[in-house]
Amino acid sequence: SADISNVTSYNAMTVAIITFEAFGGMWINAFIVSVICMVWIKNKTLKSNEKILLFLGCSRFWYLCIAWVNYFLSVIYPNYLYVHPIFPVVQSTQSFFICSDFWFSACLCVFYCIKIANFRNSFFIYLKEKIDRMVPWLLLTSELFSLVIGILDYDIIDKGLRHKANLTCHGIIWKANIRIEEYFFYIYFITGFLFATSFMAVILSALLLLFSLWRHKHNMQTNSMKNVSTDAHIKAMKSTLSFLVMYSINFVSLILGLVYSMKNENDIMFPIYLIQYAFPSVHSLILIFSNPKLKKILLRILPCVNCKDCIK
Repeated sequence: SADISNVTSYNAMTVAIITFEAFGGMWINAFIVSVICMVWIKNKTLKSNEKILLFLGCSRFWYLCIAWVNYFLSVIYPNYLYVHPIFPVVQSTQSFFICSDFWFSACLCVFYCIKIANFRNSFFIYLKEKIDRMVPWLLLTSELFSLVIGILDYDIIDKGLRHKANLTCHGIIWKANIRIEEYFFYIYFITGFLFATSFMAVILSALLLLFSLWRHKHNMQTNSMKNVSTDAHIKAMKSTLSFLVMYSINFVSLILGLVYSMKNENDIMFPIYLIQYAFPSVHSLILIFSNPKLKKILLRILPCVNCKDCIK
């Protein structure tokens, strides 16, 4: 009875912590989406970075919502996942939104890099001129690619579970376990490839911005225009580097989550869940405070900082 009580207390604590993180992240991303939608209604159009933020906020909101429901139900009613086709639907939906999150985040870093970095390469100049027209297509491509990943995940999981069920019915338990692990390996490979590709795009954007900043400071003279350009470089670098650090931590946690997800090691998975739920919230906060419009509105509605000195 003491062990059962300890397990119950542990589950209640983990649910409370993850619920706090998830609902905080949902509120933050809902704030981003609502503000950008109001700007869209008011101005009848959106800037390119606002379009990316809109898609990013929506994907993170729904990812946190579905992931929290999945975690909550798995704690209070673990057997619900065994009801077909709940498990493949939930996992494929989470894969779709987390894929969208990673690709939209990478698109935002690439956009800032192309907009702010200064290079004389003809291809880079062409990208700088066309990037605003390319953003909708980048978003559409990211969404379609995420949808393909979600469909593949559903198909792989569904086939793996059906094979396991068929083999188990015939009493071949050890073959069923081997077969299901083979199917999940394909999911791990696809997901790992996705994480690595978007991660490389972020690293490349950060390196290009850093190199552009170094060249600009090396050639800088004392006139106001170049000082403004330096400030833009530094602001973009702060945002990109902070995202790169967080992205690195989240990337490691996601890989560890893939490794330990099949081992049912709750003590290891709990801190991994904490990092995964914190990433969409903390990075969205960084995006808010790096955007003057979002920052001003957020400080205006928060009662604890509702003063003239804070809003300036």
